Parts: sequence; structure tokens; C-alpha cells
Amino acid sequence: MHEMKFATAARPGMGIHDQETESLTMELSEPVPVKVEERNVNNREYTWKLIMASLVGAFGSSFLYGYNLSVVNAPGSYIRDLYNQTWSSRYNTTMSSETISILWSLTVSIFAIGGLLGALMVSPMVNKLGRKGTLLVNNLFAIVAALLMSLAKVAGVPEMIILGRFIMGIDGGIALSTLPMYLNEISPKQIRGSLGQVTAIMICVGVFTGQVLGLPEIFNGETRWSSLFGFILFPALAQLLVLPFFPESPRYLLLQKQDTKKAEKAFRSFLGKEDVSQNIEEVMLETKLQKNVHLVSVVELFKTRSVRWQIITIIITMACYQLCGLNAIWFYTNSIFAEAGIPSDTIPYITLSTGGIEILASILSGVTIEKLGRRMLLIGGFGLMTVFFAILTASLVFQHEAPWVPYISIVCILGVIASFCIGPGGIPFVLVAEFFQQSQRPSAFMIAGTINWISNFAVGLLFPLIQEGLNNYCFLVFAAICLFGAVYLYFVLPETKNKTYVEIDHSFAKLNKTPTQVKEPENRAADNHHDIYSRSDSMQDKMEMKN
Repeated sequence: MHEMKFATAARPGMGIHDQETESLTMELSEPVPVKVEERNVNNREYTWKLIMASLVGAFGSSFLYGYNLSVVNAPGSYIRDLYNQTWSSRYNTTMSSETISILWSLTVSIFAIGGLLGALMVSPMVNKLGRKGTLLVNNLFAIVAALLMSLAKVAGVPEMIILGRFIMGIDGGIALSTLPMYLNEISPKQIRGSLGQVTAIMICVGVFTGQVLGLPEIFNGETRWSSLFGFILFPALAQLLVLPFFPESPRYLLLQKQDTKKAEKAFRSFLGKEDVSQNIEEVMLETKLQKNVHLVSVVELFKTRSVRWQIITIIITMACYQLCGLNAIWFYTNSIFAEAGIPSDTIPYITLSTGGIEILASILSGVTIEKLGRRMLLIGGFGLMTVFFAILTASLVFQHEAPWVPYISIVCILGVIASFCIGPGGIPFVLVAEFFQQSQRPSAFMIAGTINWISNFAVGLLFPLIQEGLNNYCFLVFAAICLFGAVYLYFVLPETKNKTYVEIDHSFAKLNKTPTQVKEPENRAADNHHDIYSRSDSMQDKMEMKN
């Protein structure tokens, strides 16, 4: 048995968390080999447990988020009729069109309000229940929401739909923070970005599924619209039944639960190899930057100087993620297709093709992210969106000048969607997990989730006003936002591809004006081993001197 002790020294000028010191004692059940050549360093292999854990986790989480974004559109007219019929039976009068519009807007927008509440619940839940445990408990929200919305028509209580949308928003708020955290912590750094993109891919698959099930041939109008909400039960129950067979995050087990045996077992299960000592060492090295295993609150995180620019970058990136105009694109799609001369009964199928492009673009991002890096895809995505928005504005202004101009608009719409999914669509969630240490990560996701959902709500609230005031020029606002995001990230964002959390922390040291606390040697595996035990020996020597 090897006992490892880590002593840390406080640095002046740091925040509350930076100034705390504590030693961390953990035991390894097996000796750590010194020779690098004896190690199995081929972490690039995708084991079936990694793939299945990510798919099962995403199916009951980000898939449901995407599904609930699109599924409410098809039965919209029938839901409004239910509101009117219920109002008439209760008060013997018809509901005004203004009241119906307000209730429908509430039905759609309350999803974002629930999402904000869910994001605020993430930190205490993942710290107490773990990452996997939080995903499992979160399914209860989805099940309750599905039952409320699918039974609203039978019960004659339309308020159940609004309440169900709110609860489903809570589910989405928790899922969009917890799933990326879980995927990041179970992945080797060589495939951390690719596996993290599963979140975005399954969001797109969820949106596409909602569009397909909403087609007239499947949806079948008034008689089956409740079943669209009942479908939510299947992903939730599937995850609830299957995910327990996969391990908890090994980083959570090792650093927060200090359960080395379970952490080693989880690493072996996910990585498909017996010798996981190098992975354990990598996690141990992170503790030198953490100072201790004290879980950092949101207030403490904001006061921590060593992560100042990480927080700023995440706030700007998540805000641009929602404010970049993709929702506005969906608002304009049908009218632009109609201007191009596409028959109205064909437009739903053309719109469906945009969902397919989303999936293909997000898969392309997942395939290339470990080759091109997060930085290139994110900056390139925002940059291309800027160009397409500018051309789209021009084509909308001159759409009646020539019969072929509306087709330019269609190309621009597809270009915006593809550019978003290749870069901004999923990478922000990957960056949140990569920028912060274990003790900081839950609070970081709470901040990111809050910005995400507030921005989401703001778009829904402000876009109609922007569209009314600027008309065809409204897309210039989004072009400016995308341009700002691209320029900011060009000057601030470091590449995090294939880097450890320690190395990523070093990348921000100059911006944060903090000294590099831990310098990783080139021969990381052997030198980390020597450093770990030399520090342990030093601690023992100090204890003997005191005695």
C-alpha cells in the first residue's frame, strides 16, 4: 500500500480558495510503476463502456433537451384550442386572441425559466449525489413532466402542460450541466473533446426526432398530440434502467469521495485496461492546483484570481452560444422557403432536412475536434456565422430583385446552421469542464448554466422586438455578436486539445497574472511518480523533525 500526501503552500494575492492549505492523503491499492515504457499509454481507444455510458447518459439528458425544443411546435394549434375550450367550459365565454397568445408564449418560454432553476440546482446535486447519481435522479423530473403534459387533455386541465414544460425545463437545466461534467471526467484527455461532443450530437438528434414525430403522417393531428409528450417517458426510463450498470465518475470518487479502490475500478472499466496508475497520477497532480478538496462555492470561484479569465471566457462564450441568432434563423426559415417558391405542403420536409444537417455537422465536429482543436472550430464557427448572416441580410433586402436571390437566402440559412453545429453548438460545454479543477467544476457549471438560460430567455423575449424594429436588417445584430465572439476568442482562448487540467491552468496563468504553480515535466509519467513520492517523503521528514 502506498500512502501519498500532498502539501500545498498559499500564495499571496489569491482568492479565498487560493489561500487555503490542506494535505490530501490517499492510498493506492497497487504500487505505481516507475518506468514509462511499462505503461499502456494507448488511451485513444474508445472502449464499449465509454461509448455506451456516453450514449445512455445523453439519451436521457441532452436528447430530451433537444426533443423538447422542437416537439412543442407541431401540436401548437391544438394546445391553443385546448386553452380556449377549457376557458369556455369554465367561464362560458371565449378566450381573447391576446390571452391565447400570452398563454402560448408562457408555454414556450417557461421551459427556459425551469432551465435556469435547474442550472442553479446543479452544484449541490452533483456534489452530494455524484455525476451519475444526479443524472439518474434527474429522470424523475422528466417522468413527472411527461405524465403531466400527456394527460392534460384527458384531465381537461391545460395548466398541466405549462407546469410540465416548467418541470421539463428543470430537467434540461440539470442535464446540460451534469452530462458534460460526467463525460469529461470519464474520458481520457486524448478523446475528451470528441466524447464531449456527444452532448451536442444528441441535442441535434433530439430536435430532429421532434421534427419527424411532428410530421402530419405521424402526428395525425388532434387525436395523437398528447402522445408526443408521452414519448418523453422512453428515454427517461431507459436511462434510469441502464445507467446504473456504469461506474460513477472516477475523478469524483477519487477527489471528493476519496475512495481510491472504486476510482481505480471505474478507470479500469472505462479505459479497458488493468494499469491505470498513470490516470491516477494525473488526477493526483491536479490536487496541487486545487490546494485542497474543499468544494468551491460560486462566490469563492468569482474571488479566485487564478480562474478569473476562465470565468470571463465562459460567460462570454455561453452568452454568444445563445445570442448568436440560431433561434432567429428557425423563426425565418418557413417564410424564406416560401419566398423561394417552395410549396407550403413541402416546407415541413425541407425544414426537416435542416435538422439532418445539424446532426451531420455536429458529428463532423466530434470527428475533427481532436485534430483541429477546440479553438479553430469555435472561432471558425462564429466567423462563418458572421459571414453568412451578412450575406443573408443582403439577400433578404434584395430578395425581390431577381428570382434566384431567395435561393441565396436558403444557402445562408443552411450555412449558419452548419457553422453553429460545427463549432459553437457543443464546444462551450466541453470548455467549461476543461477550464476548471474538480473542486471548482460544479460551481463553474452553475455559472455557465445560468448565463445559458438567461440568454435563452432574453432571445425569446427580445427577438420579436428586434425583428419588428429592424425587419430584414435584424440579422446584423447577430452578425455583430458572432464577430465579437470570434475576435474575443481569437485573442484569449488557448488550445485545450490533448492537455491535462494542469496544463490548461498554465495556459491562463499569464492572463490571470498568477505564477505557474506546477510545472509538468516532459516525461510526465515517470517524473510525476518521483514528484509524488518525494513530496510524501518530505512530509514524513517534516513530521519526524517536529516529533
